[in-house]
Amino acid sequence: MGKEKEIPKWVQDEIKDAKFGKPESITRTGYILEIYDKDMKIDSQLYEAIEDGRKIIEGMNLPKKIKPADLMKGVVYEFTINSLKAPLSKKVIEYLKKEMEIDMDAIYQFELTNLELMDVDSDSAAEEESEE
Repeated sequence: MGKEKEIPKWVQDEIKDAKFGKPESITRTGYILEIYDKDMKIDSQLYEAIEDGRKIIEGMNLPKKIKPADLMKGVVYEFTINSLKAPLSKKVIEYLKKEMEIDMDAIYQFELTNLELMDVDSDSAAEEESEE
């Protein structure tokens, strides 16, 4: 097998130092795939794609008001997410496409701002969240 190609430092630096624009609030429905109690993060599967085309968001931070123990996997939630975008330079876009075969023109960061259970049987959980 061939040696993995290493991404040059100048590309890594641009990606690491990317400047994110203003957050754009988006609302999507979907469900939780995984809950990481210690890290206060979740992985989610959305029914509608987000700006960059993906339907799975991994490692989304939970707001402090939401406790991982209160969440359930596999039930439908409405996610309110702040989507932040940092465009990449033409030079980096071309490098990623030619050398790494990665088609990417921006970096996205997603922050969960609210989560509401869509299940009608679970109205009490949604009310508890809105009281805080």
